[in-house]
Amino acid sequence: ARYHNVYGPFGTFFGGREKAPAAACRKIAKFLANPKVPIEIWGDGKQVRSFTFIDDCIEGTIRMMDSEFTEPLNIGSSESITIQSLYDVICNFKKISNPLFKYDLTAPQGVRGRSSDNTLCKSVLNWVPEISLDTGLRKTYEWIEAEITKNGQL
Repeated sequence: ARYHNVYGPFGTFFGGREKAPAAACRKIAKFLANPKVPIEIWGDGKQVRSFTFIDDCIEGTIRMMDSEFTEPLNIGSSESITIQSLYDVICNFKKISNPLFKYDLTAPQGVRGRSSDNTLCKSVLNWVPEISLDTGLRKTYEWIEAEITKNGQL
């Protein structure tokens, strides 16, 4: 299985090794606690990615293991989004109307664009990831916000 940017609750959300959705959730939660400190985005926010919610990753993995297929297979969402739009989605459901962003052009940005081609996955497994980015981000945000609050990190 070739996994594409898996995220969700119970994952790493700080320390520089977290995926972009977890970092965005953490940064926005901290912004809500102190709206005078800008939300830092690595790069210019125009990088394009696709993110796969952990439940879809598990479902795809189980389906692949239950199949007879033995070649590499993408397990990932084909729903592409810019990094800026990722932050905007979270700001939207947290009802943040005028977030303050700061772009760190010296931070690692990765490749300009990457997403999962699910043509083979759909053909072989008769399945593609089903959890929308909005739904997955809401679940991830709620967990990260609770963890940060519980640990006094706000």
